Amino acid sequence: MKDWTRFELGWLAIFTMINIYLFFAWEDSLIGLISSISGMLCVVLVAKGKISNYYFGIVQTATYAYIAYGYGLYGEAMLNGLFYFPVQFIGIYLWSKNKTRHGVKGEDVTVKSLTKSGWATTVLTVTIFTIAYGFFLKYLGGNNVWTDSATNVLSVTAQILMLKRFAEQWLLWIAVNVLSIFLWLSALISQGGNDFSMLVMWSAFLVNSIYGYINWRKLYRKQSGV
Repeated sequence: MKDWTRFELGWLAIFTMINIYLFFAWEDSLIGLISSISGMLCVVLVAKGKISNYYFGIVQTATYAYIAYGYGLYGEAMLNGLFYFPVQFIGIYLWSKNKTRHGVKGEDVTVKSLTKSGWATTVLTVTIFTIAYGFFLKYLGGNNVWTDSATNVLSVTAQILMLKRFAEQWLLWIAVNVLSIFLWLSALISQGGNDFSMLVMWSAFLVNSIYGYINWRKLYRKQSGV
């Protein structure tokens, strides 16, 4: 824990205590608590450029897929069960092959940055697939299909950028987290349920994604000598 900042430790402690409080006060589900805490450990380790994030990601994606399916958020369920879960193992392999030189404190992997053409391709791809996947989810009879579609497409794109170690992944994660907060708030209001830890988890992810972008830009500048 020597290379952890006060912000990282404080962030993790505050949101973990909130989740534990909700578990007892609101009779939140145990699987929701496990999913939320493992997810928070995962994302803060990503922000630090640590390969170990993927081990917590395996737990979080499996449990989150189960919870999302129960709320009829089929896009979220398929995204986590069919994409995020197997991608964790791919991430372990790819990041292990692209470690920083030995002795660099506080990070495990080298960081890259998108070019202007890379950004243009990313935006166009996200737009096309969001529209197409939205109609597919509507066909399945899902809930909040357009928000669900946008979060899924942005998440897949951000995950690919994460596997390839681009700092700009965090800008997409910020958008995903904002949309996901809205998605779960709508689901809990319209359907009831006690998985309030999902709101806490996505709120924590939003705070971390902002920090992650700042930290990865610093890592990029340090590693590239900019």
